[in-house]
Amino acid sequence: MSISHAPPDISHDARKDQPTRAEERPSPALVAVVPTSARRRSVPRWLRRTVGPLLLLAAWQLASSLGVLPVDTLAPPSTIAAAGSDLIADGTLPTAMGVSLQRVAIGLVIGGTIGTLLALLSGLSRLGEDLIDASVQMLRTVPWVGLIPLFIIWMGIGEAPKVALIALGTAFHLYLNVYAGIRGVDEQLIEAGGALGLGRWGLVRHVVLPGALPGFMTGLRYSLATAWLALVFGESINADAGIGFLMNQAREFFRTDVIVVCLVVYAFLGLTADLLVRAIERLLLQWRPTFTGQ
Repeated sequence: MSISHAPPDISHDARKDQPTRAEERPSPALVAVVPTSARRRSVPRWLRRTVGPLLLLAAWQLASSLGVLPVDTLAPPSTIAAAGSDLIADGTLPTAMGVSLQRVAIGLVIGGTIGTLLALLSGLSRLGEDLIDASVQMLRTVPWVGLIPLFIIWMGIGEAPKVALIALGTAFHLYLNVYAGIRGVDEQLIEAGGALGLGRWGLVRHVVLPGALPGFMTGLRYSLATAWLALVFGESINADAGIGFLMNQAREFFRTDVIVVCLVVYAFLGLTADLLVRAIERLLLQWRPTFTGQ
């Protein structure tokens, strides 16, 4: 007779009281992960961006104080700041800035309007491209600074040649960028607009022009930079007012401090104009995602 050995009976409650492997393991401690970009931003960005210029000014002042940089060659920052304060106090610098800003504004409006209109005619029509683009590309290769003698002969030595020089320098940037923006519009967007029932002018208004807007803003930024450069050359044409006039007077009396003040004003006005255009660009191009850096 065989005797069978049955497995021991383990009740449900006994099995429930035994700890499982998952319960025996200690739970890992949670560690907060801080992104690298967040650690970098602990210092304000505006403060980090001012470190370089402040170090440069400190080195400049130190070199002037030790005699390494002669005062006759380049005035120290303290002297330049005092000269700028005097020019502001007697109203000379604000008046000169107003005259220069007026010249840049008029030249930019004239040149920007001409360049944009030519780009629209050339970019929207093959006939316009055939009639306009070759001539504009040919004129673009001519150094516009070299046209100063002709402008003086044609227009005299008043305000007209100065404004014309600024307008000529700004027109080409807007033409090239607006033309490239128009021709860079995706063909599939044109086909989609046509499928939705848009006519020629509807496509131009709702598809082509919004697509060319980034090119226009880029051209405007380049035009502003060229406008200030053209202003420097233009105000050397027998100017009797403006920032360039102050620089010419300071050159005759070897006032390097006044010359540097005028250069700083040029840079400040150009930077302010660029920041204004960038703000307008962010407002008008909110639909375009961009990479802001890491």
